[in-house]
Amino acid sequence: MTDPFSEAGAHALDAADPLRALRDEFLIPRHGGVEQAYFCGNSLGLQPKGARAHVEEVLDKWATEAVEGHFTGQAQWMPYHELVRDPLAEVVGALPSEVVAMNSLTTNLHLMMVSFYQPTIERTAILVEAGSFPSDRYAVESQLKYRGLPPKHTLIEVEPDNADGTFSMEAIERAIRDNGQRLALVLWPGVQYRTGQAFDLAEIARIAHDVGAIAGFDLAHAVGNLPLRLHDSGADFAVWCHYKYLNAGPGAVAGCFVHERHARTQRPRFAGWWGHEPDTRFRMGPEFVPTPGADGWQLSNPPILGLAPLRASLDLFARAGMPALRAKSERLTGYLEALIDARLRDALQVVTPRNPAQRGCQLSLRVAGGRERGRALFEFLGTHGIVGDWREPDVIRISPAPLYNTHADVLRFARAVEHWRAS
Repeated sequence: MTDPFSEAGAHALDAADPLRALRDEFLIPRHGGVEQAYFCGNSLGLQPKGARAHVEEVLDKWATEAVEGHFTGQAQWMPYHELVRDPLAEVVGALPSEVVAMNSLTTNLHLMMVSFYQPTIERTAILVEAGSFPSDRYAVESQLKYRGLPPKHTLIEVEPDNADGTFSMEAIERAIRDNGQRLALVLWPGVQYRTGQAFDLAEIARIAHDVGAIAGFDLAHAVGNLPLRLHDSGADFAVWCHYKYLNAGPGAVAGCFVHERHARTQRPRFAGWWGHEPDTRFRMGPEFVPTPGADGWQLSNPPILGLAPLRASLDLFARAGMPALRAKSERLTGYLEALIDARLRDALQVVTPRNPAQRGCQLSLRVAGGRERGRALFEFLGTHGIVGDWREPDVIRISPAPLYNTHADVLRFARAVEHWRAS
């Protein structure tokens, strides 16, 4: 395309998109009678049209069968979480026995740290990235305090070493190896929420294991965004949410991965009835016998109404396939980058790495002129039906999701920025 700002060019790109029909599977909010340009799937994904049918199926079953709904039909509630197991394993690159949909992300993180953060006299430290998502940091610090370990001495925060606030792999490796003898756990994001930087999980896991530490990952911004190979990565555990790129609705049930080598672990855990081996669960015995695999970390029976929308979204992921979604994502973010480079470099700085292998859907854009000017642009976009999100002090995050965003959406954003700058 000679002129990236060409409307005809953007529409031609969309017409050639093999995934273009998937947009019609989503409910897109409207602004002034026109569909929004919605770039906030990194915070809350749009509603799949099929979600309502799955929720209504549960409600109808409840209305007509009551307690018997646990045991009847293809979507019976007793094993309901198993309906999402195989497609979820496909999305994250895991064996079905290694994944489970349960709880919330931070709850799952706490459960994983109970089992996999086992400090010894020599190894007490947890390594995270500086500027990690607050909930992760709160969880880690509270785990340290709960064990009587002062975070000042046991929480290692790796500072970004690149000028744009991102991390080089060299800095990550250096921090792990320099602290190797006292490291119990490396907890790292799949994608850093503020900058959008993606990381090589297999390499981080390899380095962590080299020094004798556990490797765990928060994949909140990576799942459904990047092709993941959790089993092959060697990660010990991972946790994530489903309300962002997995489009399962606000506060949706979260996900958890435990590598198969820990399937029958003797590590301590916080146990609950639903994690008990299912063949003897209803004998109501006093001894906890965990289900092998990730299912063994379940506490209670899953919220069926909360799981139902995830089925609709996973159907669409299965239909599209992660390789095709990733290819489209690279086209969309590449197009957004080209638009910025062509006419908007004096207004927006791309903070996210330029290398597509080091980012997903999200481009974090620093607004020139500081916070006041950044807020002005953010509010201007909102009044024109363009939805991203804001991160203090001066960053707008724009995340073209390949399931429902288009090149025309991206061009609409760029043209709005151009109009704002000229006003």
